Amino acid sequence: MPADHCDISIKNVILFGEVLADIFPDGPVMGGAPFNVGYHLQAFGLHPVLVTRTGNDPLRQKLIKLMNNAGMSTIGVQCDSHYPTGQVQVKPGENGHEFKILADQAYDFIDPHVAGDTASTAKPELVYFGTLAQRNPVSGVALEEVLRRTPQASRLLDINLREPWYRPETIQYSLTQADHVKVNEDELAELSGLLAFQASDARDTALRLIENFQLKTLLVTRGANGAWLLDQANNYTEILGIANVPIVDTVGAGDGFCAVFILGLLFDWPNVLTLERANRFAAALCGIRGATPESAGFYDVFLKNWNLL
Repeated sequence: MPADHCDISIKNVILFGEVLADIFPDGPVMGGAPFNVGYHLQAFGLHPVLVTRTGNDPLRQKLIKLMNNAGMSTIGVQCDSHYPTGQVQVKPGENGHEFKILADQAYDFIDPHVAGDTASTAKPELVYFGTLAQRNPVSGVALEEVLRRTPQASRLLDINLREPWYRPETIQYSLTQADHVKVNEDELAELSGLLAFQASDARDTALRLIENFQLKTLLVTRGANGAWLLDQANNYTEILGIANVPIVDTVGAGDGFCAVFILGLLFDWPNVLTLERANRFAAALCGIRGATPESAGFYDVFLKNWNLL
């Protein structure tokens, strides 16, 4: 086996949180950050386990079919007899699409005991979680149970600040549970206000987050302008955006970036290599419609170049 070949046979990852169907005028498109990240990880050869909850409805059937076709495990996808599969109403507008995240969806009621059992059985090396699925206390308790049952796993918090679905208490708790945090630059600025940091600039905010919450790394994505990362030893790594990228849409590009960041964490890639690869993959996603490619062939060049075959 080549020295730079990655052994991916035992890389289990729990992805906790929402599955959402974006309801466009021409039909639904399944998504949600945990699903999108998990979809990519499956294509990269890992074993993602999505811990979520759907309604007993056609959108669940669509999700299960997508996961089966991708080879993803569905063991963690709970079924709710009362609440529907999560939906986001999408309305095209002059300044882009408007998104309305609906309340009281099935992912708000993830069963804590079932979620804990699923996570414990998976024995993950990493648990990925966000903030949206914690808007309801039921799923909040389910996350606590997942984290309690997986003490051996690294924890990656992907902060998604979606008005009005977050509270400072949720953000504070999530940060105390995380080893690694991903935010975009707008969210980082908002965190400074939410946590009442008297920070001089973005890097100072990041440093305070790392110090206050004993984080190992903090990743800040900047869309077309690239990304930067700060670690607990105050090492700063920055990469610029990729010029002349053909853009169909940018939906899910951040989730793609996050998936490759997870690869870097699990395979111990150097920070600059992780960011460069994540940036390249996110840019490629911007060239297709939607957050996940329809063809598995989309991943072939990355699998080959990164020795993941």
